[in-house]
Amino acid sequence: MVLRFQQDVIDLKPKVVVILAGTNDIAGNTGPMTLEQTRDNIIAMTQLAKANGISVVISSVIPAFDYPWKPGLEPAGKIVALNKMLKEYASKNKIVYLDYFAAMADERNGLRKGLGDDGVHPNAEGYKIMAPLAEKAIAEALKKK
Repeated sequence: MVLRFQQDVIDLKPKVVVILAGTNDIAGNTGPMTLEQTRDNIIAMTQLAKANGISVVISSVIPAFDYPWKPGLEPAGKIVALNKMLKEYASKNKIVYLDYFAAMADERNGLRKGLGDDGVHPNAEGYKIMAPLAEKAIAEALKKK
C-alpha cells in the first residue's frame, strides 16, 4: 500500500483518506512482517497524506480469529496488539481513529458470525456496520482540517 499511495491516493487529491491495513501483513501474505513494521507503514502513509494536505482516518484492523488460507497463525491477539498501537499513535497525533474492531468482534476476538463469509472479509452485513462508522469518522476528519 505504501508503494501505491502516491498514485492511489495523493494523485487523486482527496480531502480525506481512510487507511484500513494490516491483516494481510499479519497473515504474511507478502512475507513475514512484524507488527511494528506494519504500524510504521501506516504511519508513513499518514505522513505522506498529511504532507499533501489530505486528512487521515486510521482504522482498526477488522477482527479475525483465523485465516482460512493460512490456518493456525492465531491472528486475533496480533490484531488486538496492532490496533492498540494504531489507536495510541492516532491519539498522540490528533488523528481520527475508526474502531471497526469493537463493533464487529465476537467473544474470541474474531469476526462476529454473519458479518463475513470467511471469518476475515466483511460481507454485505459487515459493510452495513462499517459504512456509518466510516461516514462519521470522515465527517470528523473533515472538521479537523
